[in-house]
Amino acid sequence: MKRLEGKSALITGSARGIGRAFAEAYVREGATVAIADINIERARQTAAEIGSAAFAVEIDVTRQDSIDAAIAAVVRQAGGLDILVNNAALFDLAPIVEITRGSYERLFSINVAGTLFTLQAAAKQMIGQGRGGKIINMASQAGRRGEALVAVYCATKAAVISLTQSAGLDLIKHRINVNAIAPGVVEGEHWDGVDALFAKYENRPLGEKKRLVGEAVPYGRMGTAEDLTGMAIFLASSESDYVVAQTYNVDGGQWMS
Repeated sequence: MKRLEGKSALITGSARGIGRAFAEAYVREGATVAIADINIERARQTAAEIGSAAFAVEIDVTRQDSIDAAIAAVVRQAGGLDILVNNAALFDLAPIVEITRGSYERLFSINVAGTLFTLQAAAKQMIGQGRGGKIINMASQAGRRGEALVAVYCATKAAVISLTQSAGLDLIKHRINVNAIAPGVVEGEHWDGVDALFAKYENRPLGEKKRLVGEAVPYGRMGTAEDLTGMAIFLASSESDYVVAQTYNVDGGQWMS
């Protein structure tokens, strides 16, 4: 039997990258998946490419009305909500003396408030259904430690780890498991932008930072979205019923905790 047979999932920021890989893996395991993204056209394209078990839902995690509408759309189309993956996130970096309030507010509104209030809306739906559920937050190795140029992003991901602990302890009485995944450096189109920012502030040629961080991973390379899908399936399945408020490192050995 497939591990997510008959389950419905909502994955934010899943029109591409890690979120899309999770959606594809969940569909293979029998779930119906909402491709939830602020870019609805790309979400529709992704859903069409994945197949009939996927459908597109527009979501802006900075707006409560958009979050609520997305949850309602999943319930209408899939008959309920069993799994939420809080994957939508934004990255930026700058030296401490150059951080702007605008950048700070954007990152916290998406990475922290977006995670909290999407989790809250999903939890309310799951409690009402009375059959428990699984909530998976995307943290990061950046939430485990500070980095000189990445103060705000690191702080948002540390907050995600803390929110995962608090929500996990509060919601398990409803048989809603809240856990998180902390990836390391993951290959993908977003890393072109990350590399360009490091090139600017560390005076490096384009591509050098990406090469160096890949070489520094004990496993010997950067991760891929597919490297994370096993943990995402485990945390969404009944196999993780006794796992509560944990953040799992899936990072090729970059961080040990």
